[in-house]
Amino acid sequence: MKRWFLVTMAAATLAGCGLLPEKIDETRSWNAQKLYSEARAAMDDGDYQRAAELLEKLESRYPFGRYAQQAQIETAYAYYKQGEPELALAAIERFLRLHPDHPNLDYMLYLKGLILFNEDRSLFAALGNQDMSERDPKAAKESLEVFLELLRRFPESKYAEDAEARVIYLRNSLARHELHVARYYLKRNAYLAAANRAKVVVTEYSDTPLVEDALWLMREVYDRLGLTDLKTDADRVLRLNFPDSDYLKYGERRNKSEKPWWQFW
Repeated sequence: MKRWFLVTMAAATLAGCGLLPEKIDETRSWNAQKLYSEARAAMDDGDYQRAAELLEKLESRYPFGRYAQQAQIETAYAYYKQGEPELALAAIERFLRLHPDHPNLDYMLYLKGLILFNEDRSLFAALGNQDMSERDPKAAKESLEVFLELLRRFPESKYAEDAEARVIYLRNSLARHELHVARYYLKRNAYLAAANRAKVVVTEYSDTPLVEDALWLMREVYDRLGLTDLKTDADRVLRLNFPDSDYLKYGERRNKSEKPWWQFW
């Protein structure tokens, strides 16, 4: 009886499912223009999820129509505004692969750089709240590369001015990151590691204001290690490029103080 009851209930459940009304896709009969206009309206209303869904339907149903490429561009933007950076980047990469000569390529590069830029802003938001050696500036480096590519390939683009400003910010931020890592190693007496990270600032980010700090750190590390020639070179470069450096004054004070030299930072 128990088995018969369970079988009967299962059959009734399945039969009941057939009585439910089938969900109707309201867009089924829409043409490409209708899909695009509705997606744009959703975008204007801030409903980026619906916009992305409509744009994906447009591309899948009309992959060779005149709206298809525009749908790919705006799908990436909709994902970005929706807070889905991974999906947005995937859409951009697909577009760049399929349309390497598209007239809006500069915009797609700019959007890619912007997404990576925003992904990495938290890395530099609070330098003192986390061990800098545990942070990975990968997104910042990728963003920098994308903006540099944009400037190289499309120097007259309307996005070039903003991209250039972001390049300056990113280079300064990456230099600051390297310097903080160098100080982290320094405080743990890992002197060679500290000097090497400071050297990255001098060689790779020589156009940033952090070079003066990095040269001073290298000079003092080499002094502690007894590497006279390297210390002399760092000192010479520091004095040549920053003759009025406060670090040189602090160095003179240090000779009369018991305070560790790195605490002058």
